[in-house]
Amino acid sequence: MKRVDLSVLDLVPIGAGSSSRQALSHMVELARLAEELGYVRFWLAEHHGMPSIASSAPEILIARVASATRRIRVGAGGIMLPNHAPLRIAEAFHTLAALFPGRIDLGVGRAPGTDPVTSAALRPFDAAQFPSQLQELLALSQRSFPPDHPFHGVRVVPEDVELPPVWVLGSSGATAGLAGQLGLGYGFASHFSFEPPGPAIAAYRRAFRPSPQFPQPHVIVGATVFCAPTDEEADYLARSMDLSWVRLRRGQLGRLPSPEEATAYPYTEEERHIVAQYRQLAIWGSPAKVRDRLLALAAETGADEIMISSMIHDPPARLRSYRLVMEAFASGR
Repeated sequence: MKRVDLSVLDLVPIGAGSSSRQALSHMVELARLAEELGYVRFWLAEHHGMPSIASSAPEILIARVASATRRIRVGAGGIMLPNHAPLRIAEAFHTLAALFPGRIDLGVGRAPGTDPVTSAALRPFDAAQFPSQLQELLALSQRSFPPDHPFHGVRVVPEDVELPPVWVLGSSGATAGLAGQLGLGYGFASHFSFEPPGPAIAAYRRAFRPSPQFPQPHVIVGATVFCAPTDEEADYLARSMDLSWVRLRRGQLGRLPSPEEATAYPYTEEERHIVAQYRQLAIWGSPAKVRDRLLALAAETGADEIMISSMIHDPPARLRSYRLVMEAFASGR
């Protein structure tokens, strides 16, 4: 069986009864554990205006995590490029590459990572500009604009380092071919997307052209995971996300609810349908059950790597979940 690496996607959840400072402290604790356990990467996602998520400035959090660890790769999963000027992202990630050589990754996506009003407060948003923005980012970093281009003389400083490896992140397949044509990595967001990952990954592999950073195609597939000693406890932990999805769909933003609060919530029939939909995307259960489902996901998609996101309210239970997953993989290989 093909070896599959495991990585971590942290949204830095802020649980009910907790604070952003505590969430950021738990982020560092999780990163250190992930390194100790042998996870390959620790990525942080860009979200804005969400009281339950403390990762609005992933480049700052990347620096914090990288400084608190020694070996694990740290990156963005991802930077929502239409929110930013490509030059600014190039500068930030050149700087991170200079601070932490050989350890930084840059995942970029075309979604806003927030609601339309908050997105407008960031800058005018246009997802259709993503392909040109991505190519501008790469050309600025490589100084490859032709002499007659207005940006030909623009320098990305620090200029004596390269842009870290770049992944294009998607949830629909719209940018898969672009990622392949540019010789970049590709990540598919199966942790929240209802689209099947197979067609997008196939399109990426068909279009792939080798590049210095990616001689071979590299596919990361996201997975929402809740792992506990028993299926029953894993189900209980997952109830926090059940209620979170219901509230998000209704525009009711707040802290990540506790399993107790979610268990006591009086779901309507329509809300139970929402819960059932999103539960189909999640992988939850005992270590052996989670391991088998992750291996099945890897086999179905041909993924080189599975990136696990676990929005668990209780920080010790979240740490335990990641530990149990890796221990199950180690014992089952």
